Amino acid sequence: MNYKGIILPHHFYADFVVLGKIILEVKAVSAISDEFVAQAINYLKVSQNKLALIVNFGEHKLTYKRIVL
Repeated sequence: MNYKGIILPHHFYADFVVLGKIILEVKAVSAISDEFVAQAINYLKVSQNKLALIVNFGEHKLTYKRIVL
């Protein structure tokens, strides 16, 4: 992981990276929490991608959040 020109020994593992540009996080929870949004923002920052989608299958209907940097 490269952060501000410094190589960090950590790895991030997004659920999916679509077309090499979109971070896709798939959840099955009662609600999308701020923790999931923060995680997606971190993934965007370290990957230098601009769009993340958090898709939640755990509610009565499909819900999602779109995060754009």
